[in-house]
Amino acid sequence: MTTNADIAGKTTWQLDPAHTLIEFSAKHMMITTVKGRLADVKGTIWVDETDPSGSRVEVEMGAASADTRVQDRDDHLRSADFLDVETYPTITFRSTRIEGAHAEAGDSFRVIGGLTIRGTTREIVVDATFEGTGKDPWGGERASFSGTTKIDRRDFGLTWNQALETGGVLVSNELRISLEVQAVKGS
Repeated sequence: MTTNADIAGKTTWQLDPAHTLIEFSAKHMMITTVKGRLADVKGTIWVDETDPSGSRVEVEMGAASADTRVQDRDDHLRSADFLDVETYPTITFRSTRIEGAHAEAGDSFRVIGGLTIRGTTREIVVDATFEGTGKDPWGGERASFSGTTKIDRRDFGLTWNQALETGGVLVSNELRISLEVQAVKGS
């Protein structure tokens, strides 16, 4: 967990869950892309304006909020076959470093850190784009980022699958993750 000493001299931004989307997708039967999202998201971004590599991000997602718009599939995703939300209620991401500039809208950068699913942490790289900042109608300042990454779900203990008669498997091992993040500057 980040300490106050870690964030001295940095601008703090809180994720706005109403304007943040964390979406995942996998292939079903090797032919169709199925998408879902994690609706329960909270997090903090600490931006170091003088040394962007010193910026940090921490995000916590409620595993039970996995939503693919199909109740039976969502129940299966939440079961011990996949996310095991009873035992592991949260998915977390904590950055370890940030590479590249993120000062101007359109700047690309990489966020490297530990993604923890089912108690297993693996390093991932999020390819991100700074979308810009703006003032909201209530006098607050907001910033927006987008990003993508891929993971192999087996690296996190998500190994349930079913072989198909025609070859291949029911659920792809590769998951694509897409992020649209809006954060509000702290006071």
